[in-house]
Amino acid sequence: MKDLENTYTRPERRDAVENRQRILDTAARLFEESGVEKVSMNQIAAEAGIGSGTLYRRYRSKGEICLDLIKDNVVRCFEDVEEYLEQNQAEPPTERLKGILHLFIRLRESKAQLLKGVEDSASTKRKKSGVYSPLHEELHQHFVRLFHEMYEGKEVQPNSVFKADMLLIALSSDSYLFQREVRGYTPEEIVEQLCATFI
Repeated sequence: MKDLENTYTRPERRDAVENRQRILDTAARLFEESGVEKVSMNQIAAEAGIGSGTLYRRYRSKGEICLDLIKDNVVRCFEDVEEYLEQNQAEPPTERLKGILHLFIRLRESKAQLLKGVEDSASTKRKKSGVYSPLHEELHQHFVRLFHEMYEGKEVQPNSVFKADMLLIALSSDSYLFQREVRGYTPEEIVEQLCATFI
């Protein structure tokens, strides 16, 4: 997750640091009160007591604000994934995939609204540029490697990239929240169903 870790590495002026913190505190409160979708950038600027130009110089979209709010959580999640994979190298790839799913869903459960804000923004950008978010790319690489390993040496080898794409769609906010809120599945049941479907 180097892209996330390096987002704000340059030293900032004190007023810029204060503005950033004011924006994040205000956005977090508004998102909590009304939901990410219902809050506008202009509302964040007004409530934070800064000009909209100042806000847009720092953040081009609500998705970027959401990403900044959860950046540390996402970095920690992928550190946990790396540590988990390192400690469980001897486990079959099916078990390691299940472990990664549990870790990611733990993040999704704790930061559902903000992750949806990040994904919605990334989806808009992707339509314009074809580029996926660092979060998507990191998970995709892990999934592809594990699918390759699962089917190594077998006569029929499914397309690992396609399977990883489909698994990420199943894990996307819209799909995941549908399963949680409409179908009523628990996070554990969702992991079990994903494993039954993709392994």
